[in-house]
Amino acid sequence: MFKKVLIANRGEIAVRVIRSCQELGVDTVAIHSKADEDSMHVKMANESICVGNNSANESYLNIPAIITAAELTGADAIHPGYGFLSENARFADILEEHDIAFIGPKSQHIKIMGDKIKARETISKTGIPLVPGSEGSIVNLNNLKKTAHKIGYPIIIKAASGGGGKGMKVVYTEENLIDQYDLAKSEAEANFGNDEVYIEKFLEKPKHIEFQIFADKHGNVIHLGERDCSMQRRHQKIIEEAPAHNINISEKKKVLNSIISAMKKIKYIGAGTVEMLYENGKFYFIEMNTRVQVEHPVTEMITGFDIVAEQIKVASGLKLKVKQEDISFSGHSIECRINAENSKTFLPSPGIISAYHTPGGPGVRVDSAAYEKYKVLPYYDSLIGKLIVHADNRDLAISRMLRALNEFIIEGIDTTLDLHKAVISTKDFKSSNYDIKWLEKFLARK
Repeated sequence: MFKKVLIANRGEIAVRVIRSCQELGVDTVAIHSKADEDSMHVKMANESICVGNNSANESYLNIPAIITAAELTGADAIHPGYGFLSENARFADILEEHDIAFIGPKSQHIKIMGDKIKARETISKTGIPLVPGSEGSIVNLNNLKKTAHKIGYPIIIKAASGGGGKGMKVVYTEENLIDQYDLAKSEAEANFGNDEVYIEKFLEKPKHIEFQIFADKHGNVIHLGERDCSMQRRHQKIIEEAPAHNINISEKKKVLNSIISAMKKIKYIGAGTVEMLYENGKFYFIEMNTRVQVEHPVTEMITGFDIVAEQIKVASGLKLKVKQEDISFSGHSIECRINAENSKTFLPSPGIISAYHTPGGPGVRVDSAAYEKYKVLPYYDSLIGKLIVHADNRDLAISRMLRALNEFIIEGIDTTLDLHKAVISTKDFKSSNYDIKWLEKFLARK
């Protein structure tokens, strides 16, 4: 087991990692920007060290400073959390060169899955179903038109190195194809430094279902079921739940068997999430995330499996102590992402939290780094916390979430608490009658 872990992140996920380290008896090092010196993760860690100025590029993305921090503090491993450097293969390689363990998969798997085209090529050989799309990247306009015609409209153009909805354009007719193609390429270049794009069939009313897998260095691979992450705005997840409701169980089992087989074949290590679209009883692979997900708590709540603690154990070389037959699924869990944003305009709302009270009671969990008088900074993501509930069934989980949302008090800044109350209260949510486009239609009606 590691003696000291440096957390190359901030906010709620840094706090989450520190808590697991504490329970494992592992010392922690918190890195922080100058603006973050009073943050909760800094206060909770055994040690802390400033790695740069306020912007992420100067601090949480500053690889030389982070390596130096690890060497100065004697950290023998780094947990990257999510975002920032969590899916940066170069960072993983550099850590290996410095004899510091990366708590995550091999860099080769980060590279493959980080490139959406290579990911499709890899997955196409495993038996996992793919959304119909181009074979490789689009190389010219003739290739673009021919492939779009073959797939059939509507299509979606995606950045090969994309994520978070950037570099994605939906095209319904050929007359808009070239303009949207040019826009997607320019967005991809601006956001990822790579203008390579590919195209897929655009599914009209899919759900977004993702499968959590976990693997050790000894060839053992298990799955922890699935999550429904269909409640999205501009491809950003808002609410997640586990297990998914009203899906084809036999198809789910087939997909899970294919995923487990594929992960064994490529010798994957650590936590991974295979994201799929689900429409008309069928699953289609879209991408794989090679890190812990923001929404991992809902899986932990229904399985009792500490994903973050197991990441640390597996990275240190320990075998998984559980087999697939040891994993049991209990009840239902829902997570609401609480952002420092206006519920109507979605404009960021940095500032000082003047009052802060978290909900409690049976089956309620809050993952957050916020507190009263905490200053929400304008330099980073607007996520300030996650409210998670667990109950014996979905109906009770919904009632519990509404109760918890009403108890949650955050004053001094705008938050998305009111949006969550409105969405959770709808008949469509209660009946699980929603897809990835539902939220934007709901907001347009308000």
